[in-house]
Amino acid sequence: MTIREKAELREKQFFSPYASFSTETKGREREEALCDIRTVYQRDRDRILHAKSFRRLKHKTQVFLRPQGDHYRTRLTHTLEVAQIARTIARALCLNEDLTEAAALGHDLGHTPFGHAGEHALNEICPLGFAHYRQSVRVVEVLENKGRGLNLTWEVRDAIANHRTSGKPSTLEGKIVRLSDKIAYINHDIDDAERAGILMESEIPLRYREVLGFSTKERLNSIIHDIVRNSEGRPDIVMSPHMEQAMSELRQFMFKHVYKNPRAKTEEEKARNMIQALYRHYEKHPEEMPMEYVSLTERGEQREQVICDYIAGMTDQYSMDRFSELYIPKSWQVK
Repeated sequence: MTIREKAELREKQFFSPYASFSTETKGREREEALCDIRTVYQRDRDRILHAKSFRRLKHKTQVFLRPQGDHYRTRLTHTLEVAQIARTIARALCLNEDLTEAAALGHDLGHTPFGHAGEHALNEICPLGFAHYRQSVRVVEVLENKGRGLNLTWEVRDAIANHRTSGKPSTLEGKIVRLSDKIAYINHDIDDAERAGILMESEIPLRYREVLGFSTKERLNSIIHDIVRNSEGRPDIVMSPHMEQAMSELRQFMFKHVYKNPRAKTEEEKARNMIQALYRHYEKHPEEMPMEYVSLTERGEQREQVICDYIAGMTDQYSMDRFSELYIPKSWQVK
C-alpha cells in the first residue's frame, strides 16, 4: 500500500460522511498517473502554491493602494488568512482539509493589480467583461504552466469559481472557502482601516460588536465557533441566523465607511485610468505583449481576453512601470 493509499484510507476512516473524499473526485480534464505520496487534492494545493500567479499576489493590492507601512494586507496575505480560517473550519468538521486549502490558495489568482479598482476598470473597457473569479479559473485552466494550465481537479476549480458571495459551491469544502473569504476580508480590512486612521473600533455599531465581538480576534473566534457548532454533523455549512445577519450588516457597514470611503479610495481613479490606458494601448499593439500572450491569440483566443489576461496578471508596480514606459517621457520619469 502506497503512502497515498494510506492517506485515502484514513480519509474513509475519519472524515465526515459529507466530506469530499480524494478517491471520489470527478477528476482532471487531462488524466494523469496518481502520485504515490500525495492525494489528488494535495497535488492541487502544491501546484497552486508553486504557480507564478500565486507568487505575484504579494505585490497586488488588497484594499489600500500603495499604503505607507509594512503591516497592511496584500492580496497574498489575504489569501493566506483565508486558507488558515478555512483549514480550521474544515478540520473541526472532519472535512477534506487539503481540498479546502487548495481552493483557498487559488481563489484570487485571477485578481488584477490595484484590487477591485483594477477589476472594475477591465470590466468597463473590455467588451467581454471581466470578473476576477472567472479569471482565477482561467489562470489555473489555461494561463499557468506555459499555456497548459495546472490541470486541477474538478472540485478545486468549482470551489474557486464559486467563492464569490453569489456563488454556489458543489462541495462543503467550497462552501467553507466562500464563507472564509468574507470572514477574512471583513475582519482584516477593519484592522487595516484602523491602522490607516479611517475607522476606529468604537465607530463600529455596538449591535454588531455585541454579537460578533469587540476586536478582530474576538470576531474571528466567535464566527468560526458559530459555523462549526451549526454545521457539525450536517450536509451544509451554515451560521446561526443572528450571527449571519450581524456579519452581513457589518459587511454593508464596511462598504459604506471603508471600501467607498474617499480617504481610502483617493488613488483609485488614477489606477482605473492607468489600467484602461494600458488596455487601449495593447488593443492597438497586441504584438507588444510578451510572446506567451501573443501565442494565445495565434492559437485562436480572443484578443480582448488575452489583453485582460496580460493586464490582470500584472503586479501593481509592473503595471505602473509599463504605463510609465509607454506614456511618460523618459526625462520626466523619477529615478
